[in-house]
Parts: sequence; structure tokens; C-alpha cells
Amino acid sequence: MERILSRQAASEAVQEYGWRYLLGSLQTSVEVGTSARAVGLAADAVAACGDDADRHLRIDVRPGRVVFTLQSLDHATVTTRDVELARLISATAGKAGLLPGPGTGTEEPRSVQLLEIAIDAFDIAGIRPFWKAVLAYTDEAGAEGAEHPLVDPLRQGPAIWFQQIDRPRPQRNRVHLDISVPHEEAPRRIEAALAAGGRLVSAARAPAFWVLADREGNEACVTTWQGRDN
Repeated sequence: MERILSRQAASEAVQEYGWRYLLGSLQTSVEVGTSARAVGLAADAVAACGDDADRHLRIDVRPGRVVFTLQSLDHATVTTRDVELARLISATAGKAGLLPGPGTGTEEPRSVQLLEIAIDAFDIAGIRPFWKAVLAYTDEAGAEGAEHPLVDPLRQGPAIWFQQIDRPRPQRNRVHLDISVPHEEAPRRIEAALAAGGRLVSAARAPAFWVLADREGNEACVTTWQGRDN
């Protein structure tokens, strides 16, 4: 039976196979040399995982490299089945003469990483719906409360989480998010963000971008390719 693992247990179970535990998932990177070989390894990994590939495995194929991520979508964390699949994928890569793990070039390897974005807030429950709408994100499986992060259902963007604060901080909003969407989707995204408690700061540069803000002034721009010089 599939069982949820602690962070330590998950890390220890896969480390010798070249995988690392990151933010509730297992991840490894494999250097492959060519795009054709990358696609071939990805296909072999899916075959090795069988039907479980759809509920556990994400693959990012880049020139010369394949990044594999394993996480149970039903539990939004690592389970014993993810560990089994990591071993299968590592064995598949090994048969192809490839080694999962950090790069082997002359430069210091970066290894794997994941990105999260944190937003400081006084009223997390009040602003969380805005960010859920403007990013078209969803709740993690079984995690709908304000204390839980928002995730991209297509796994294209980083998770967003919210940090409780009790006093203003100087020089806030030095960073904002740009969300680039197909031009025909921009009006729908903006409408959803406004309905979720956001406000329109500026449409002066629309349709290149609209500036929106949540209730506490944190800004996000919905952008498209239209209305630009080039």
C-alpha cells in the first residue's frame, strides 16, 4: 500500500540513486548530450513507470538534459511509490549509460532546485483568492486553507505561499510578478482577479500589460504580446 514518507525518510531512500528531496517532491537531473537522446530517455522512463506515470511523474526535457520530478498528486507529497519509481527511472537511465544526479562538466554543478514565491501579508485569507485567480492556480490536493500554498495545475510555474506579518515593512513591493498569457485569455484573467478582491492600478499600457494589485498593494502585471514595439 502506498504510504506517505517523512522528509528525512524520503531523502534517505533515494539519495544513493542520484535523487534529491525538494519541497515535497523527488527530483533528479540527467545529462543526455542531445535532444534526441533526451526524448528517448523520457519515453523509457514513462514506460518504466507504467500507469503510475500520470499520477506521479513530471518530465522537463531540455537540450542536453532531462529533469525528472516525482510526487504523488493524490497526496501532494512523496510516498513509497515515488521512491519505487525513482529507483526504476535510475535503473532505466543506467541501462542507457546515463547517470542521474549533478552534472559532470568542468564547472561546479548546480544540481537540482525548485522555486517558490513568498508574499508577506496581514490578511492572508483576504489576498489569497486574488493570487489564485490572477495566476489561474489551484489548491494542493487536500490543502485548501489559507496556510497552504497555491500551485500551478499545469506545473509550469512556482508555488506561491503566504507569510504572516504583524507590522508594515519599509520598501515593500520592490518585487512584483509578471504573468504572460495568450492575448485572448487576458480579459478573463483580469476579470477573475478583480472579482477575487483585486483592483486595477493601471491599463495605460494595455494590451501590452495591465497592472493589478491585491488588497494590500502587492502588484502583478498581466501581460500579452500585443501592443509592443517589437
